Amino acid sequence: MSSPGHPPKPVWGKSKTVVLITGAASGIGAATALEVLAQGGIPVLVDCDALPLAEMAQRCGPDTLHLVADVTQAEAMHAVVAQTLLVHGQIDVVFANAGVAAFGPLAYVDPAAWRRCIEVNVFGVFNTVRAALPALMKQQGYVLINASVSSFAHPPVMSAYAASKSAVEAMGNAWRIELAAHQVGVGVLHAGWVRTPLVTEGALHPGFVRLRATMPGPLNSESSAQDAAVAIVRGMARRERRIWLPGWMRILFALRALLHLPFAERQLLQAAPEIEALYLEGLASEGALASSFGPRERERTLQRAKHNI
Repeated sequence: MSSPGHPPKPVWGKSKTVVLITGAASGIGAATALEVLAQGGIPVLVDCDALPLAEMAQRCGPDTLHLVADVTQAEAMHAVVAQTLLVHGQIDVVFANAGVAAFGPLAYVDPAAWRRCIEVNVFGVFNTVRAALPALMKQQGYVLINASVSSFAHPPVMSAYAASKSAVEAMGNAWRIELAAHQVGVGVLHAGWVRTPLVTEGALHPGFVRLRATMPGPLNSESSAQDAAVAIVRGMARRERRIWLPGWMRILFALRALLHLPFAERQLLQAAPEIEALYLEGLASEGALASSFGPRERERTLQRAKHNI
């Protein structure tokens, strides 16, 4: 037993625990990789951004396996799994964490950006888990998928993100039942605001800033990626069905039916015209791509177009 006030140290229960993490070059994925390492596990880092991924791998140790892959490409994820098995011989945990956000009202958001958000956040999770599933079944392992609080609290001008995270939660709920007979655990991560590049980039858009201003203090508070990682790795060790960041989000989840009643949407309804106006200002000055994506995903989009991917 742990002493009061101190979380129990994760017990992996095997001589080694191999944890495959997507979106591992920054944010929650990177912090989780470091925490896995601190708890004696072996992180395998996967990301589409080669340079920051290599830098992160160096932080984890020069022998850390790191693989550049786009989670929307099923064959790429099968290659990731094959290489992981070649090097480590097993996969015990998969953290399907990679995600992007698209921003903009329905009438004006770049359709390609909206679609890309769904592709990464939904099909990326499917591709990751499907590719690793035989290895997970062999190890009677555990899957954790990042559903975010947006899986049940659906902000305006972020419809693609909310839709994708709602889908991810549903996938996790279904897979948990499907895979129980195979002794594979499935957990869903519901995180609020965590200080990551995704959130930092959002703050560059005046419309996003106005959106956050509608949220009362507790709902607008941020956790550090490091604190998030401690809770995530502890949840992995316990094979938890749901992980909450922060813990009181479980109360909001229990009250989710109230979140889209008229009284709860009042502030958002009042702010929506101003958010749309701010978006249109950015659209006029920066263009659809810059208005819909943060800098990193905008650059990725330009690179894919350059290489006809």
